[in-house]
Order: sequence, then C-alpha cells, then structure tokens
Amino acid sequence: MQTRRTFVGSAAMLAPQTRITGAIVVDPKPLFDISPYLYMQFMEPLGVTDSSVEAAWDYDRDDWRADFMDTVAGLAPDVVRYGGLYSRYYRWREGVGPADRRPGMRNYVWGGKETNRVGAHEFVDFCRRVRAEPLYCVNFLGDGEKRYRDAGRVGDSAEAADWVSYANDPSNRERRAHGHAEPYNVKLWQIGNETSYGTATFRRDEAIERTIEFSKAMRSRDRSIQLIGWGDRGGNPDGYWAPELVRRAGEHIHYVAFHMMGQSPTRSDTVLRGLRYQSAPEQAWEELIELSDRVESRVSEMEQAAGTHPIAITEGHLSLRPGNANPILAEWLSAVYHARSLNIYQRHGARVRIATAADFQGNRWTVNAVTLQTPRGVSYLMPVGSIAKLFKQRGGKQAVAVTASPSSLDIAASRTGDRVFLHVLNMSYTNSCEASFTVSGVALKGGRVFAIAPSNPREYVSQDQPDVFRPVETALQELRWTFPARSVSAVELTA
Repeated sequence: MQTRRTFVGSAAMLAPQTRITGAIVVDPKPLFDISPYLYMQFMEPLGVTDSSVEAAWDYDRDDWRADFMDTVAGLAPDVVRYGGLYSRYYRWREGVGPADRRPGMRNYVWGGKETNRVGAHEFVDFCRRVRAEPLYCVNFLGDGEKRYRDAGRVGDSAEAADWVSYANDPSNRERRAHGHAEPYNVKLWQIGNETSYGTATFRRDEAIERTIEFSKAMRSRDRSIQLIGWGDRGGNPDGYWAPELVRRAGEHIHYVAFHMMGQSPTRSDTVLRGLRYQSAPEQAWEELIELSDRVESRVSEMEQAAGTHPIAITEGHLSLRPGNANPILAEWLSAVYHARSLNIYQRHGARVRIATAADFQGNRWTVNAVTLQTPRGVSYLMPVGSIAKLFKQRGGKQAVAVTASPSSLDIAASRTGDRVFLHVLNMSYTNSCEASFTVSGVALKGGRVFAIAPSNPREYVSQDQPDVFRPVETALQELRWTFPARSVSAVELTA
C-alpha cells in the first residue's frame, strides 16, 4: 500500500463540485419482505493463495482471533457459507472430533495443506457467536470431476445425509461422542458448487438427477432443512441450468444458486487492469458504473431462468486484473460498484433472497470484506465491507418504492414501522446532489444521515488507517440533504 501514496492526488486538485437539486419521493406501501439472508458472507479455506481460515485462527489462544471477531461482529453477516471449490474435495468427517486427531489434507485448488483445525464445531460456533446462520456446501460427488474421484475425495449422497444427521439430530451418537450434546441446527445446505463451470464437471442432466438423489437422502434425515440447487450457466453447452433444474427438481430444492463473479471491462482502453486506474480515476469510476449495469442485467437473467424459485447468489465479488488482488478494491473508487450492487440485490429482493458481494476474509486478496493482517493482529473492513455494514445496520424489513429521485442517485428504500430507510449512492464523480425527502401521505418528523464521503476518491484503507471509511452521523435539521459527490449514505427518516 505504501507505493500508492505517490499516486494519490489531493482533494484540492479535484474539479469544483456543482450542486444538483431534486426531490426523493418514497411510496411507503410495502412491496415485499426483505430476506433476513440478504447480507451473506462466504468463507472458504484458500490455502497458500489467500490464507483465509487459517489466518483467522489464533493458535496461541486456540480460538478465533479476537480482532477478527470484533470486526465481524460489526459487519453482522446474516449467513456465512462454508465451502466453494473446497467442497469438491472436502470430507466432513476429517473436520470433526478431537482437533489433534484430525488429518491434514491437500488443498487441491489453492495449494498447500489444510490442517482441519477449523472444522464443523468451530465453524458453527463462530456463526452462533456473530449471530449468523451457517450454510454448508456439501461434497457433491466432487461436482463430477474425475481428479477428485481418482484421489478418493468424492462424497456421495449417503455422506451428505450423515452430515445432516451429525449437525441436526439431537440424539446423534457421533456428535455427542465428540462432546457436543446440542445439535447445530444447520438450516441451509447447498448441493453443488459451480457445477456448470468448465467441461470437467457433470453435464446438466446428470447433475439434476444427482441433485434429486442428494435432496431425498438429506431431507430423509431432517425435513426442515432448506436446500440450494445449482442453476447457473457456464462452460457446459446447456446455457442456464435453472429452467431444467426447476422443471425436474423444483419440488426438491428451495433456492436456485448463481454466482456473480467474472466481471470484466469491455472498453478497449480500459483502466481497470493493474495500476492504470491510478492515472485516470474518473474513467475508472465510470467503468465501474458500467460493470454494475451488468449486475442488473445478470440478476434479471437469473430471475427469468429460475422461474418462481427464490435466488441465492452464494458467491460474488468484483475481480479485476491481477486476479482477486487489484489494489483499487482497497480504495474508495470501488465503492460505486459495491454500493450499487447491494442496492440492486435489495431492489430485486422479492426474488433475490440470499446474496453476497464479496469473499469473506483473508490476508492476501482484495476481493474480501475483511482483511486479516499477519503476523500483526489487525483486522479491518475493506470498502465493500464498510458499505455492507452500513446498509445492514441501517435498513428496514420491508421494501418500498422510490417514485422520484435525481438521476445521479442510486437508491434502495425500505421501512420498519414508522421509520423509512434509504441506501443512497451518489454516482456523480464531480457533483454533489441536494435532495428533499418526501414520503407520500406521511408527515415526517425528522431523520438522520450516516454518510461515508471521503473528499479524496483515492482514499484507501490499511492497517495504519483501518477506520478511514467509518460513516459520519448527522441529524437532519430540515427534510433535505446534500449528498457529496462519490458518497455512500444511509438515511433514516422518522414519521
């Protein structure tokens, strides 16, 4: 991060702001209940690539790092998913029982070796401590990959069913023998991870038949669990799997899974590669808006593909060259993509019921919500984490519509009782926007604004300034507010 200082221009060098005026009008009629799982995080052991799980564990205390727990408590994820590509070769029994007896395993995708020190009990305990629902992605026959079958790393439907019993059956002898009398009560389980990506995996029809098989086996152990089936498109020639999945296996699954990654610039002169953005930050900002437009179109495609089934975006992040580690993701410049993506998920929340905008934690990648400095014990939120925290803490339970607003503002609105919440991104790089607030048919008493508005668009977070993107609270003296250029705000209005 130190090299970045030579590129950061002062706020005084930015063009003077022009104030745009307009009105934000909200219809308070509830549209749908916002899912309690809309702000998910995704945890995967990433080996030598980005030491996510191992870096979060304090081996001296034999517990999760205290600084990590404090940071996550503020982030307050609704759901934490364990799995990903790792689930293709993960055998859950290697992660239960006495920690000193658990076998280590090769990380086939990300390199290195995993100790399995963090297993089922530790993960579920973590989720309970931060008040998140655990979500397991099961070993779905290695997602059809021959190399895992040849290595003996494939888990069948019986193994998945046994995992459900271990987690949820109050009388499960195996779990009780390991010293855990109380069941974990894991509600959410995903069958298949990126199974349509690449040609080494199952073809669609076999994957659907296997999904039905897994569903029947797993729900025979606990009828109350909710299952997520894989429905995205990918390297296989079948397009989106969701329509056929829903047609043939819809009664066996509760959600259809998609992933929101692989966003790449389309401009031939793109600056979103390497360090090019540092000499053209305004172009980078505009390109990131273009990428967020594609998030909107992708979500619309998912809705069409999934029919009436709820959608689960169980992985998603902005990955720019160099892969998963572009420094722009530590800078405020990236806020426009993250804030708009989260707003899109909420506006589509009638169908999008589970969603994430980042990987969870790690010490090397910049696509994470939380960075773990090692060996120094410092954890901090990346810009995407700061925005997710703000929106999660200052949001309502029911979606409502914004019927009028200035064109530079991207807004998602919600309410709880007599409070109306607005998640507001000022997409203008140079202009502030003064807006009045109206809730149709409702007399407003006042409100508060929680704004993240760095004067320097190149501002960045680091271990030396971990709280640089902390929102500033201001009480509304009148029913209007000026949103600074490039700002992200949560507005709370009281009727």
